[in-house]
Amino acid sequence: MAASLREMSKSFLRHTSHPNPYIAPAHFLFSRGFSSKLLVKGISFTSTEESLTQAFSPFGKVLDANIVRNKVSNKSKGFGYVTFEMEEDAEKALVNMNGKMVDQRVVFVDKA
Repeated sequence: MAASLREMSKSFLRHTSHPNPYIAPAHFLFSRGFSSKLLVKGISFTSTEESLTQAFSPFGKVLDANIVRNKVSNKSKGFGYVTFEMEEDAEKALVNMNGKMVDQRVVFVDKA
């Protein structure tokens, strides 16, 4: 029994090791597949859902664009979400829109 546990732990370490020492092996276990939903940070306070949709639509069909707002004042909190129809389109938008200008502000795009 102890030998089988040792073999299982060796197998686990072999599959979870990563060439980059700064990435923890636990990251491998808890990482999910790519989603078609992106988090967009640094959105201008004057941006609207329509302007966000227009900025991301060259990369594919945008199903939803949502800017998170303060419940009391209804002002933008500076971030939001863009949902694409296809995961491939979201990947293209992630690569191409990260660090780009949208409504005179640089936005940062990440997986949601």
